[in-house]
Amino acid sequence: MASSLLALLDDIASILDDVSVLSKVAAKKTAGVLGDDLALNAQQVTGVKADRELPVVWAVAKGSMLNKAILVPAALAISAFAPWAVTPLLMLGGAFLCYEGFEKLAHKFLHRPEEDAAHAAQHKQAVADPGVDLVVLEKDKIKGAVRTDFILSAEIIAITLGTVQQSPFLTQLVVLAGIAVVMTIGVYGLVAGIVRLDDAGLHLSRLGGARAALGRAILAAAPWLMKGLSVVGTAAMFLVGGGILTHGVSVLHHGIEEMAHATAIWPGGPFWEAITPALANAGVGIVAGGVVLAAVTLVKKLRGQPASS
Repeated sequence: MASSLLALLDDIASILDDVSVLSKVAAKKTAGVLGDDLALNAQQVTGVKADRELPVVWAVAKGSMLNKAILVPAALAISAFAPWAVTPLLMLGGAFLCYEGFEKLAHKFLHRPEEDAAHAAQHKQAVADPGVDLVVLEKDKIKGAVRTDFILSAEIIAITLGTVQQSPFLTQLVVLAGIAVVMTIGVYGLVAGIVRLDDAGLHLSRLGGARAALGRAILAAAPWLMKGLSVVGTAAMFLVGGGILTHGVSVLHHGIEEMAHATAIWPGGPFWEAITPALANAGVGIVAGGVVLAAVTLVKKLRGQPASS
């Protein structure tokens, strides 16, 4: 009996060790989606009344958990009954990440600032209009955020599944569920903090002394934090998406490895050897995103839809 119990504990310890290692690997791979997830969800509450920001974030967080409650069993079923589909799904997820990143760049450079300013002004006017049903507006924002979360959650789950595909079922279950919970709490906890950052800064600025200076600094930094998250999220899309695509195409993967090894003889060789794969993955991601965006734009034109998002 004692030996059976020790054997069981040893098995559990072994599984937990595998879970710990694989969870860290999966978290690193999905971190690229995290920055964009933060920026997108923080932007979703723009225009919502201050006293409704946290309830909106909480509603979207519940929707996110529901999304993952659907996606995790689906991922386990794919791994069990159609393991051959994991790589194609990863490639599709990588291509979508690259497309999303390139679409952001295209929007920034192809849309005039006046158009974005007019859209923002129209939105503020609608919020200030007493004739507009703010409950309906809030529900629409929540639905839109949950839809966006479903896509980003699918990317996270697909990347994690690729990491644990060869592991036992129990390890897959624990890692997928763990990543789903940690990512949801991490993302929406940080989003809640970000959307209330200006209130914290305003409160501190009224206290006087050093705290007032800190409050003013927070108020000044908050808009730049949002912009920084957006930039980091976009760059991460190309890095992660391009990395998924290059790992799925052996010729590209081996070519990048050989390129990285060749830079070892350069001055500062270790630095170049470490950074070359990231630069190559980003380059592949940018090219892939441009190709997918061009294809999507062409299909929209053929179907008579507006090309701009």
